[in-house]
Amino acid sequence: MANDGPVEHGYPHLEQVRASITALWKRLSYDTVQTFATSVAPVDVAFCDTDDLYLGAQRVARELVRHYRLPDARLVVSFREMTHAANVELTAGPEYFVELNDRFRTHRRDIGAALAHEVMHVYLHRLGLSFPGVRENEILTDTATTYLGAGWLLLDAYREDSASSQKLGYLTPEEFGYVLAKRALVFGEDPSVWFTSPQAYTAYVKGMARAREDEQQPPLTAAGWAGRRRYARDRRQRMAGTRYSFASDGGGALRVSFPCPTCQQRIRVPVRGRVRARCALCRTVLECDT
Repeated sequence: MANDGPVEHGYPHLEQVRASITALWKRLSYDTVQTFATSVAPVDVAFCDTDDLYLGAQRVARELVRHYRLPDARLVVSFREMTHAANVELTAGPEYFVELNDRFRTHRRDIGAALAHEVMHVYLHRLGLSFPGVRENEILTDTATTYLGAGWLLLDAYREDSASSQKLGYLTPEEFGYVLAKRALVFGEDPSVWFTSPQAYTAYVKGMARAREDEQQPPLTAAGWAGRRRYARDRRQRMAGTRYSFASDGGGALRVSFPCPTCQQRIRVPVRGRVRARCALCRTVLECDT
């Protein structure tokens, strides 16, 4: 938790974020991902200063358990002084103990954001989905929280001005914006209407621009003139590009491999001009000019 300190910006974890999106699609399947088409509504996790601290925190926790479809999970929320924003004890369940930083006693509107991350830890724990290493797992957790409809809370908790700053989670604001944009492009949902932080909106706009770039990379037909020209040169020389590579199949025919702009799963298609490809993982239909 960045608290009145410098906030990292940009996309330093982008490849790990993309790997997390792919892992999520692979573990959940197309049908399960589609059940998360609606995000957590602001009214369901609203927390005002007149609410009882513990009862309010338990209410928000129950709503997030419901959103993640963990009906037999019970969260017990407490507060203590700590460095991190929150911590959850991952056990066999069904009861899980979550500790929140004492800071949230007075910053109650961000309790939903902290709990969204911790409940996702429980969700991933039950799925048996993890990466080696603490950092990679935390990036996976932030990505999954955002992609499955509760991470807009984490981005909205980002606030920064000349005198102070606050950011929750391991992703940068722009990376949160990127994952939110990926989700928005899949489900046609606009999370920007829920932001109370102007800095969150700016990060989302930047993330959307980066997500749109994924849809404009060759060999996709949406690639611009410069990208198409670079791709043609690389194809002649059989050189790997930024996100695509060439290889011959068993019969000697040339094929190109590139990531699906939706789920980041790599797709291989023959190099033979206009090709329509369908991602087997997320079922996105892609128009290609190979």
